[in-house]
Amino acid sequence: MIVLLGPTGVGKTELSLRLAEHLHTPIINADSRQIFKEIPIGTAAPTPEQQARVRHYFVGTHHIADYYSASMYEQDVMKLINSQPSTLNPHHQTLLSGGSMMYIDAVCNGIDDIPTIRDDIRAEMKQRLANEGLAALVEELHRLDPEHWAIVDQKNPRRVVHALEIIHQTGKTYTSYRLGTKKKRPFRILKIGLTRPREELYDRINRRVLSMIDQGLIDEARRMYPQRHLNALNTVGYKELFTYFDGLISLDEAIRQIQSNTRRYCRKQLTWFQRDNDIHWFHPDQYNDIIKKIDSENNEMVLPQNR
Repeated sequence: MIVLLGPTGVGKTELSLRLAEHLHTPIINADSRQIFKEIPIGTAAPTPEQQARVRHYFVGTHHIADYYSASMYEQDVMKLINSQPSTLNPHHQTLLSGGSMMYIDAVCNGIDDIPTIRDDIRAEMKQRLANEGLAALVEELHRLDPEHWAIVDQKNPRRVVHALEIIHQTGKTYTSYRLGTKKKRPFRILKIGLTRPREELYDRINRRVLSMIDQGLIDEARRMYPQRHLNALNTVGYKELFTYFDGLISLDEAIRQIQSNTRRYCRKQLTWFQRDNDIHWFHPDQYNDIIKKIDSENNEMVLPQNR
């Protein structure tokens, strides 16, 4: 499995298309927001024209009201690879591309076998969050699972609520499920990371936000406004425009905040990826060097078998 990763705006989409065409393989998308059908502009999802060039999996496959997690993604990707040999090219290669850190880790390393939450538990906790507020739920987590409380982002309602959902559904702590054991995979993994000088990357991000506005992001966000409470819309680009729709900031300020928050998310991605020593880093313009790296990895795998 060739994993093409990197921060938002770095240029993964076009390079992934070129690689997929060269390798004669489809693309397994690893972006946690591009799976949602209703928000292609704000998530920079592959266009219909790009998807016509190369087959993509996990693009526009779910609705924003659907519950979906990194654990479910791991299961779906492994099922796809194991049940459909057509996802592999004749040289037994497949390409996974994206920037969602948890999704990439879920496929490469596996994720703890945490139970899928029942609909009734999810609805109950959602209602409790609305009625009692985040602070009360954080305190409950402190009492029921102090170990996880100490490390969880206590300002992130989704993470706090999910831990409590596990506790109430199973009667066990969330901590008891987090074993952190790396799973064996039936494939070798080559991680190709894309990066650019910081100023170059920030300029691309700023210009891409303006391009999204030109493509119709405001209208897309306005259609989503009635469902702004959904977790899928707790995303850069939509949060700022929702605040603009509420009359609390100007459109210019919303655009400035989208650019700023996207750059902040970019830094978060880079920090996460830079902890992984298995990533081989390239500038997106180094296409030929990336191909050479892939070929060299293939040779290392094939040659010993032929001796």
